[in-house]
Amino acid sequence: MTDYYETLGVSKSATQEEIKKAYRKQAIKYHPDKNPDNKEAEQQFKKISEAYEVLSDENKRHMYDQYGADAFKAGAGGPGGMGAGGFSSMEEALRTFMGAFGGGGAGGGGGNDSIFDSFFSFGGGAGGGHGFASQGASKKTTITVSFEEACKGVEKEISITNYVLCDTCSGTGARGKEGAKTCSTCHGHGQVQQSRGFFSMTSTCPKCHGSGQIISNPCQTCHSAGCVKKKQQIKVPIPAGIDDGMRIKLAGHGDAGERGGPPGDLFVYVHVKEHELFHREGDDVIIDLPVTFSEAALGVKKDIPTPLSGKCKVSIPEGTQSGKVLRVKGAGLPNVHGHGKGDLLIEVHVETPVQLSPEQKKLLEQFQELETPKNSPHKKGFFEKLKACFK
Repeated sequence: MTDYYETLGVSKSATQEEIKKAYRKQAIKYHPDKNPDNKEAEQQFKKISEAYEVLSDENKRHMYDQYGADAFKAGAGGPGGMGAGGFSSMEEALRTFMGAFGGGGAGGGGGNDSIFDSFFSFGGGAGGGHGFASQGASKKTTITVSFEEACKGVEKEISITNYVLCDTCSGTGARGKEGAKTCSTCHGHGQVQQSRGFFSMTSTCPKCHGSGQIISNPCQTCHSAGCVKKKQQIKVPIPAGIDDGMRIKLAGHGDAGERGGPPGDLFVYVHVKEHELFHREGDDVIIDLPVTFSEAALGVKKDIPTPLSGKCKVSIPEGTQSGKVLRVKGAGLPNVHGHGKGDLLIEVHVETPVQLSPEQKKLLEQFQELETPKNSPHKKGFFEKLKACFK
């Protein structure tokens, strides 16, 4: 049985921030860009993406905690189906959950629909429409951008293949106006009523499957499906400050809906390539700065690159220790939601000189003779603590 929490390596009480961090860590490890032609890594990347899609959404997470992963794997791809995991609509999800409680129905095809429709009304009767209008399946894909593109924002064009309404029949599935007839069982309502003692329940028509029509002369282009596969080019706006693993929703760019229903959505997961100098923590950008022993001891001014505004001059104070972090306010990344900017954090690393010449060694030896305890306060404190441990 699939355990999304175990897949991401988090506890069931994990916060959204913990879930996000766990996903980002694994997404970087198993991303196809880092594991070309590695089928195991590719499968693991799909698993963690599926787990994150559910656990990062509080509503889906609540449903998962109640019903498990099977709640998001009903149906198959194609129009009105689920495609790559999840439900095409809330109606489909609720039908699956109601199905878990059983419930039969006479009339061939009633079954679980009878229980569902007794609780939820979607038309029917004299005033009802022709069947259920259902939203098309939502899709998901991944797009890769450079660190610089993520910093400044960019527009990318991607290619996707969706089910779209058939141009020949305008989505009816029939060839011409005479190609479809009103269903004689439900009289075009898409639903039938069944009486059981004191109860009257409504279910999907078993003959037309809710469409309200019987297609006698199917469209030769879509073969009565009402939809056809079509490759499309879509422009994806990448906002400035987007982080690795974030998701962009493009409403209406999924599969076409059935019986006049709205199209599904397209969810674009963004992968940001690593930078050779910068790495980020939230909206802050961190850069490691190596300095020489003498620069750290005497102090120095350095030109430091920033992710957005070229270079900035930073003063390294006299006596700077390795590991010290200097902060440049507002020189980080813009918040993707428009809440200001992060900072540039410069982590100083003091390099011990190597491959010394005889003259350099001589000078250091002379300096060593002139050193006093006040030149190395941390060293003095350490040995004082060490002595106390052995008393």
